[in-house]
Amino acid sequence: MAYSDFTLTDVTEKLLLSLNEKERLFSRTEPLECSPHLTETLKFNIPLAVSIDTEKARSELIVTPVLVDLIKHSKPEISLFSGIEFNVDKTKGLNGTCDYMLSLSKEQLFLDVPIIAIVEAKNDRINSGMGQCIAEMLASKLYNDRKQTSISTIYGVITTGSLWRFLKLHDNIVWIDIDEYHISNVSKIMGIFISIITA
Repeated sequence: MAYSDFTLTDVTEKLLLSLNEKERLFSRTEPLECSPHLTETLKFNIPLAVSIDTEKARSELIVTPVLVDLIKHSKPEISLFSGIEFNVDKTKGLNGTCDYMLSLSKEQLFLDVPIIAIVEAKNDRINSGMGQCIAEMLASKLYNDRKQTSISTIYGVITTGSLWRFLKLHDNIVWIDIDEYHISNVSKIMGIFISIITA
């Protein structure tokens, strides 16, 4: 078993996590005006990615530009990883490749202190990435615990490129935001990312 094999049922039965799906996690989070460069990039890239309509196109043309812009404007500094092997506990299935990881560290040569796991939804369906994202969040928590970091909450994001949905893991409870955010509201998405990073 690997991250990509996890379903929501696996998360509750095999990883023994509880789910809370009734909260608006970021309804009060202030939008953050994105850079003119990102605005111009997405204006061109979104229609192209939607026309191509593959996971790879959405990843390269929408998701990556948003995350790169986030890195440029982050205080404190964070690092971004894409397609990284993250093998934490093979006996629990917490191993495999992660689509994206954000780390609360400026170290870019290796993953240190992961705080946000980002999973691209398969077949353009947000729920299809839930199990994988939660498994990666738990692996991040275990990784940080072993390094004795003081990070008690790990976040996750599932995205189709067009839609973004946020999750939060604290103790053994996963909160799944009931709100989805469309890329047309990228300033809200950026505001949420910054609120997580600076929390």
